[in-house]
Amino acid sequence: MSPARAFGMGALALLAAPAPAARAQTQEAGFVPYVVRGDAIVAPLGGVRGDPARGRELIGERHRSLCILCHAVPDGAPALQGTLAPGLAGIGARLTEGQIRLRVVDMKRLNPESIMPSYHAPSAGARIAPAWQGRPVLGAAEIEHLVAYLVTLKE
Repeated sequence: MSPARAFGMGALALLAAPAPAARAQTQEAGFVPYVVRGDAIVAPLGGVRGDPARGRELIGERHRSLCILCHAVPDGAPALQGTLAPGLAGIGARLTEGQIRLRVVDMKRLNPESIMPSYHAPSAGARIAPAWQGRPVLGAAEIEHLVAYLVTLKE
């Protein structure tokens, strides 16, 4: 890699990363830092991949992950699944692991009008309950469990 290209890539990484003070503040609140490249977070949050079986359980926990309030999953009870957002069948064939990770972490980065909450990105505003402002909805390990399950959904 040329020195100019390496410098350019380093500069892009710095632009995507929060400032040191903001990084310390978000880590203190339970957020794990991550780097966005294009439309993906390539590296697992915290450096550890998740367990697909735990992700499958978590996706069905309506009061924890909230996923099935809006999405349908292939092996879930139809009467308990949402229709507000796209179904998740085949998502592992349509998107890469990193693309899925960014969508779970912070869909609003890709689509600010999305009704999907930012599960592991600092957020505030009228649509965020005060108890959740400045806190992640899901921890890094939980995000990775969901990602590990979702990449298995190939059909």
